[in-house]
Amino acid sequence: QVQLVESGGGLVPAGGSLRLSCTVSGLIFSAYTVGWYRQAAGKQREFVAWLSSGGSPRYVDSVEGRFAISRDNRKNTLYLQMSSLKPEDTAVYYCWVERSVPTFGPGTQVTVSS
Repeated sequence: QVQLVESGGGLVPAGGSLRLSCTVSGLIFSAYTVGWYRQAAGKQREFVAWLSSGGSPRYVDSVEGRFAISRDNRKNTLYLQMSSLKPEDTAVYYCWVERSVPTFGPGTQVTVSS
């Protein structure tokens, strides 16, 4: 059974930083493209960043240069380092694994105060 567990969310002032983590079990983590999505209140879930098995990152324009995605295949863990946070980054952040069936974690709340 595939399981994704996010951690690291919280409340941070604008301009601050947070690092999200996601531990994945039940599959060969290193073989998969993984990433992060987010969903703000009243809005649709949106792509934030992904990282291929080969290590190529991709970001949505709104976080380019502020967020950095990384992975540790030895620990089956995905990270999202978020810097220069803005109130519009407030959302529930979901870890994601690219599979035939969309696979997300339960999410972790990030709140950026103005």
